[in-house]
Amino acid sequence: MKTLVLVRHAKSAWGDPTLADHDRPLNDRGRRDAPEMGRRIRERGISPGAILSSTAARARTTAEAIAEQLDVPPGALVLDERLYASSPETILDVVAELDDEVTTAVVVAHDPGMSDLAHRLSGEIEHLPTCGVAEFRFAVWSWSEVGDAEPLEVHLDTPR
Repeated sequence: MKTLVLVRHAKSAWGDPTLADHDRPLNDRGRRDAPEMGRRIRERGISPGAILSSTAARARTTAEAIAEQLDVPPGALVLDERLYASSPETILDVVAELDDEVTTAVVVAHDPGMSDLAHRLSGEIEHLPTCGVAEFRFAVWSWSEVGDAEPLEVHLDTPR
């Protein structure tokens, strides 16, 4: 059994036009929503063995806030540059590389890839809003099977 949790990064700031997109930080709402969504994930009983995050500042900060709420072990948060501006296929490729002993993983990345993947996996979720959390449970043994499997359970939670 595998549980994949997709988290679109929290709301980012647009106030400094000199910053590169990759370097944009979270805004006040994003800094408030990220730990709250981490608490909600914890309340659902999710304890990830891995958190994979884009290297972009807004995704990394979101992942760190969630990791703090989930008390993940050191080294469980992994930054992967492939998750920045990634397609659903790339996200699944990164997930497929996880050790199959990990039963639950969280991925923090960006749109449109995250919404597209949530829709592909669920057939229901049309849009994953900022800091939205889509949880999928699969009856598979390997992370490489997730992209082709139909989820047993789908859960969507949003900050609002």
